[in-house]
Amino acid sequence: MPKSRIRKKADFTPPPAKQATNIKLTNRSWVAPVMLALFAIGLVWIVVFYVTDGSMPVESIRNWNIVVGFGFIAAGFGVSTQWK
Repeated sequence: MPKSRIRKKADFTPPPAKQATNIKLTNRSWVAPVMLALFAIGLVWIVVFYVTDGSMPVESIRNWNIVVGFGFIAAGFGVSTQWK
């Protein structure tokens, strides 16, 4: 039976080192204050509505004041997506 040939393995060459790329982050220092302000405005809006039995902040929209307050809170969550 003939002997099989021994194959020479190729030498291992490591892949080239990856160069670190600088990620330019924009200055988003406005995000945190705006986000917290929207959260606070929404919370205060809802609390004022309940404490005053619906006569404030806007009496003419009655129970929609709750939706307005949660709208401010939702806007705060929307702004929070810009935070890096």
